[in-house]
Amino acid sequence: MEKIDSLDKKILEIISGNARIPFKDVASECGVSRAAIHQRVQRLIDLGVIIGSGYHVNPSSLGYTTCTYVGITLEKGSMYKGVVEELMKIPEIVECHFTTGPYTMLTKLYARDNAHLMELLNNKMQEIPGVIATETLISLKQSIKKEVPIGMPDEKSE
Repeated sequence: MEKIDSLDKKILEIISGNARIPFKDVASECGVSRAAIHQRVQRLIDLGVIIGSGYHVNPSSLGYTTCTYVGITLEKGSMYKGVVEELMKIPEIVECHFTTGPYTMLTKLYARDNAHLMELLNNKMQEIPGVIATETLISLKQSIKKEVPIGMPDEKSE
């Protein structure tokens, strides 16, 4: 992988805090030209360092008031791919991870309320062939949401 230098890290810190910030403002804060910022950002996209941008939708504004993590135990770990294909068909599931520990998989989903959550669990997730158990953890409040640290010293990229 190509080197990520201190200017790249500074740009990443700025734009990860506000993806809508104009490049001219980033350039001003970094002390370089707008063209240099544009080139650097494009390079970071091409390298796969920046993997997306966009808007974040507040789930509760759409009526999804219950954020839930569901640990899923599979009959066999080799069933993962097929189960993921079925989970993809459930629009309320926003994340899925193949994990170590007590669960084979961990999903994050949003439900309108507890009745909707029960419907998702009993009539959709637990009906998928290979799913032998689920454990539900309801998030009462999200206290931290941030990106990985960018400005940390890293011997490989300096």
